[in-house]
Amino acid sequence: MIPISNIKNADSHLFFLMAGPCAIEGRDMALRIAEHITSLTDRLKIPYIFKGSYRKANRTKIDSFTGIGDEKALKILEEVRNTFGVPVVTDIHESHEAAFAAEYVDVLQIPAFLCRQTELLAAAAKTGKAVNVKKGQFLSGASMKFAVEKINEVNPECPVILTDRGNSFGYGDLIVDYRNLPEMSSFGVPVVMDCTHSLQQPNQASGVTGGKPKLIETIAKAAIAVGADGLFIETHFNPSEAKSDGANMLPLDQLEGLLERLVRVREAIM
Repeated sequence: MIPISNIKNADSHLFFLMAGPCAIEGRDMALRIAEHITSLTDRLKIPYIFKGSYRKANRTKIDSFTGIGDEKALKILEEVRNTFGVPVVTDIHESHEAAFAAEYVDVLQIPAFLCRQTELLAAAAKTGKAVNVKKGQFLSGASMKFAVEKINEVNPECPVILTDRGNSFGYGDLIVDYRNLPEMSSFGVPVVMDCTHSLQQPNQASGVTGGKPKLIETIAKAAIAVGADGLFIETHFNPSEAKSDGANMLPLDQLEGLLERLVRVREAIM
């Protein structure tokens, strides 16, 4: 079910993992995080895709961190791929970014707010790279079939992944409806649970998104139990110092124990 040719442990019966920092803050941090997670996933035989946004376009305030420079960040992602032999995924926000980013990464990710943008989906499909579409916070799982159809219409061979990241619950919170996972799985594509963004508390008066990272394990265990093919987890050595989404990221030193417990959950339901 994992539609990426260069992923390791592809024949594993385990879930696959998309994990890394929210944004690429620098070369050293990206390589250190990638090395740590690669060592864990190699030991546990978990298929792994390194995640890092080369630019953050959806920010609350004008002075929020957006990136270190597009080409600089993309070259760091490429270095991660080449150094550790793992595929990498990054977000794109406008149609013209697709071909540019595809030169450096293996998976193009469509942010949840943009999952209905036809031209953006088409541009990603044309690159031939795998496309991970995050389900909008305002959509049901059933409605994501149209995103899949748009991509397949442009490029029938384009690998598609769908990721749930919760649904809006009032103005400043999200809630996960696990019915969306089997619904999206029925479209014949791998389905991922975003265990960190689904715990965001957006639209805070401070202009900084909040979160409930203590519930990451709860979200992840439930997702595995209902049959998620993959998990998406943003992680950082020190989330309180992260330049983006620190309020809902998992401290990197907690990832090993979490993955070990999730492997046991997966094995229990196989």
